[in-house]
Amino acid sequence: MPDQLPPSGITHRVAPPAAALGDPPAGPPPVALYTGLAEFNAGAYFACHETLEAIWMREPAPIRRLYQGILQVGVGFYHLRNGNYRGTLNLLESAAGYLRDFTPTCLGIAVARLIAEAGAVRAAVVALGPDQLGAFDLTTLPQVYYDPAVAATAVAPVLPSAADRAGPGHW
Repeated sequence: MPDQLPPSGITHRVAPPAAALGDPPAGPPPVALYTGLAEFNAGAYFACHETLEAIWMREPAPIRRLYQGILQVGVGFYHLRNGNYRGTLNLLESAAGYLRDFTPTCLGIAVARLIAEAGAVRAAVVALGPDQLGAFDLTTLPQVYYDPAVAATAVAPVLPSAADRAGPGHW
């Protein structure tokens, strides 16, 4: 089949370059991110998962991978607390993959430090093995460090009011 050329006068469009994966968003971070970090740091990993999942699911930009990575570290620690050896290893490994593009810091979060500390937990779990997992000292689980000045710039999303929505809504 011969090559087909575009009709005369039509040129191919080149898409504008997408933001690099690790680029922070143009606007302020969502306040829910820092709510999730506070839950993480309190050891409320399930609540952290729910909070970060809500912003990750709504975020179309690559920054969503940062939210996923932090969420996965928390879920990995949740599995560790519940004695799930394989779940701990899998989640801590995949979390590092999500977070790597946002090092050393992003949105004021010490991402490189989180990767290193979660990696050290993973290495300790591997060294213990599945039969000795209960010997892990859960009081040594790391926290997520972040700059409170950046967190202070966070904003809540603007949600449509009831008057802006069509239809009766949910009761």
